[in-house]
Amino acid sequence: MPHDDTLLVCEDLHYAYLERFPALDGVSLTVRRGEKLALLGANGCGKSTLLKVLDGLIFPQRGTYHAFGAQVTEDTMEDEQMSTGFRSRVGFVFQNSDAQVFSPTVREEIAFGPLQMGMNREQAAQRVDDVLAMLGITELADRTPFQLSGGQKKKVAIASVLVTNPDVLLFDEPTAALDPRTQQWLMELIEQLADVGKTIVHATHDLDTLHRIADRCLVFGENHTIVAEATPTELLDRRDLLLEVNLIHEHTLLFPAARVPSVGG
Repeated sequence: MPHDDTLLVCEDLHYAYLERFPALDGVSLTVRRGEKLALLGANGCGKSTLLKVLDGLIFPQRGTYHAFGAQVTEDTMEDEQMSTGFRSRVGFVFQNSDAQVFSPTVREEIAFGPLQMGMNREQAAQRVDDVLAMLGITELADRTPFQLSGGQKKKVAIASVLVTNPDVLLFDEPTAALDPRTQQWLMELIEQLADVGKTIVHATHDLDTLHRIADRCLVFGENHTIVAEATPTELLDRRDLLLEVNLIHEHTLLFPAARVPSVGG
């Protein structure tokens, strides 16, 4: 893969909560333009922490993180120009939408990002209308976010990220706690975003949807390191690895990606 296709580079990342509970222990990876990258592993292995590093929400205690050719550190993110440029290019959809949604109305929630980045109110309003229509949630525009269903909140959280048209989209457990219809909607949306060239990184332990929303998988061990890299098909063939990293139970039935049964047949 040509160097020009490299967007994000992490080298030897270490991070421990309260400096004594390890979350990342020497993690290195590269994210390439236009790929769908899945981070897999059991709960607590470091996936969500890595996404927070990639989004510039926390910073490694050792190791380096470069995004779009520039190092991301606490100091560089205090530079307004650097921070605004980075924030416009990387968007993060949290697992818990309640942690992300805070404005009085859906319209204000979605407009928050563009206004923070210096867009004028007229431009921001047009962006909001466009993303509401794209996601099919125009009727929610004047609703209060905390009164919405879980699936509706997820759509609003996604809209608040897509409205700035980022190059890279980070999803933490995107299908967790969603009803089947909303899960299907979200998988189709991720496929559509990939089709228009967005780079997508998502943390998951959902093996059933892997073949649809990932080209490449990085597998975390419970020791907070990356222990394997594989395509979805290759990964589903490695039952021993999936057992070892606690992604499946010994009685779990696995369907290879090419033979995943379709809904209703």
